[in-house]
Amino acid sequence: MSKPKGKLFLIPNVLADNTQDAVITPQVKEVITNTKVYLVENLRTARRYISSLKLGVNLDHVHMEILDKGTSPEFINRLMQPLINGADIGIISEAGCPGIADPGALAVEHAHKKGIQVVPLSGPSSMFMALMASGFSGQSFAFHGYLPIDKKDKSSAIKKLETESLREKRAQIFMETPFRNNQLLEDLLKTLAPQTKLCIAKNITGSDEMILTKTAQEWKELPLDLHKIPTVFILQSF
Repeated sequence: MSKPKGKLFLIPNVLADNTQDAVITPQVKEVITNTKVYLVENLRTARRYISSLKLGVNLDHVHMEILDKGTSPEFINRLMQPLINGADIGIISEAGCPGIADPGALAVEHAHKKGIQVVPLSGPSSMFMALMASGFSGQSFAFHGYLPIDKKDKSSAIKKLETESLREKRAQIFMETPFRNNQLLEDLLKTLAPQTKLCIAKNITGSDEMILTKTAQEWKELPLDLHKIPTVFILQSF
């Protein structure tokens, strides 16, 4: 009789510092307590996250490997070997939920091919929390990741998102590297029609969280500094 395979646990991380007591569930803490093998985006932040939960986990007895956007499919096969041998593996993202705009999806795809059970654990997701609080369509929405850096290409992408939103009645979700947030906001307000609605969700779950929906014209009249603050943008044209 073959040895049972391990399970692949998708473990949510916090979105903002010092929020673990409020947003990390007992189920997640129990899984972390019992898991000894992890695939993570960054060793230092993953270890710091586990330590912050104060679960009594001895990190000297925990094995971590890097899984990021540069990980090859061939290497993923090796990373997943403990599952074949019967050990559980936890995937921890830099922030939020693994597999959503995140390289953890590569391991999940591999697990399905190998008949390994994938167990998603509930936790904070900036995309979905922003959408929930935006007042926009939860029936039709799309996540577009990062828009182009080039100003001309970015402007074209914004116009395309606005047109598609109006045609499909779709909420369009996207983000930017935090140090370029202000530039993106400036380009959005220059490009969007005055009546198009824009939700800006910054530092979700943090002490200075702000999730606010206004028209592009209304945003032009409000001073806002998003520099280096994790932010999700959602637009919808009506």
